[in-house]
Amino acid sequence: MRPLDAPSRSGGDAPALRRVLSTRLLYFFILGDVLGAGVYVLIGQVAAVSGGAVWVPLVTALVLALLTASSYAELATKYPRAGGAAHYAGRAFGPGAGFVAGFCMLTAGIVSVAALARGFAGDYLSAFVSLPVVLVAVLFLVILALVNARGIKESMAANAVATVVEVGGLAVVVVLGAWMMLRGDADTGRLLQLGTPEKGAAAAVLAGSVLAFYSFVGFETSVNVAEETRDPRRSYPRALFAALATAGLVYVLVGLAASATVPTARLTESSGPLLEVVRAAGGVPPLLFSAVALVAVANGALLTGIMSSRLAYGMARDGLLPKALTRVLPRRRTPWAAIAATTLPALLLALTGSVATLAATLVLLLLVVFLLVNLAVLGLRKEPGCEGHFRAPTVLPALGAASCVLLATQVEAAVWARGSVILGAAVILGLVATRLRRSS
Repeated sequence: MRPLDAPSRSGGDAPALRRVLSTRLLYFFILGDVLGAGVYVLIGQVAAVSGGAVWVPLVTALVLALLTASSYAELATKYPRAGGAAHYAGRAFGPGAGFVAGFCMLTAGIVSVAALARGFAGDYLSAFVSLPVVLVAVLFLVILALVNARGIKESMAANAVATVVEVGGLAVVVVLGAWMMLRGDADTGRLLQLGTPEKGAAAAVLAGSVLAFYSFVGFETSVNVAEETRDPRRSYPRALFAALATAGLVYVLVGLAASATVPTARLTESSGPLLEVVRAAGGVPPLLFSAVALVAVANGALLTGIMSSRLAYGMARDGLLPKALTRVLPRRRTPWAAIAATTLPALLLALTGSVATLAATLVLLLLVVFLLVNLAVLGLRKEPGCEGHFRAPTVLPALGAASCVLLATQVEAAVWARGSVILGAAVILGLVATRLRRSS
């Protein structure tokens, strides 16, 4: 059996990527991607549909995320290579399914980077300086691509610093919430208020879990750097589950602090709910949170950009995208062609602002990907893969697939209408790619 650190050339003569990531760097990669910009606006949205007990849907979403994470842990250690969900689905169900999974992930990643670029150029930056959104978005994406091309190790080092800043900002919220509780300025009774006038408790938990589930996505991007991890069989499961557990703990504590210190109505109406906690507590400059939010946005965009480029590289190596995307820098061994190919459409979307019509479809696209990944685990059980890989109990991927279907039933009809266009395009292009591959 080929050693893990040997060059991977399963896609023909595509050059291999360099293995430089340790368990610690991989942990920070996953944690930084999960604790992205969404947490700074998420709590208010969850409270709007679930009531003051926001911690309940957060815990529920964590459990559901862990089900699918176990499938990723098995597949990433069984097949440690770039391509992620596209490679797994293609291996289990054929190149058509692989293309659908990869196309959905790639589309979601590109749209996410574009949205984050515009977010970076918006209100948070204007708290410090007023610059044209177009100019900032262009510079932001160019710098992002250059950091990505510089090297995975350098990108992960920047991510580790940014993640510490993000977690530090959230820790401030937790401390301020605890301080207000101790001085008697909080209403802990809100922490048990589950449900809204429109929804009962059960429906509120399910609706809130859909939004909260989005806050935990990001872990799936890490499989695209498994090929650049020194010992993925050992490092990946440890980093993945530790990062999700850390994110879950942070989210629950932040949810408790926000809900107890800020009235639910104000929390749901604010576009910066954590800033409401800072204002209510006092003692911390509000500008500090603008700075932390900018770091969170930039870090999320960097990690998503890394995922998108590695996914495009992996799909090209598998013959699902043009072979030219497998080109890497001779010295850095980073996929420069894939980086350029994913940055350009993100730049166009950021400039046109059309990401608004696609942003709401991200959850739906990822649920489709997660469903395919959970089913792929079961379909590939007979293949040995790399020796000593992580193996999830069979019930976990089965429950993971069921959870994806359950959450998809809670997605609004308008989002399904938009998402169906992308899914339809993915299926058609997947059929074309399959036919071309067979005829070549």
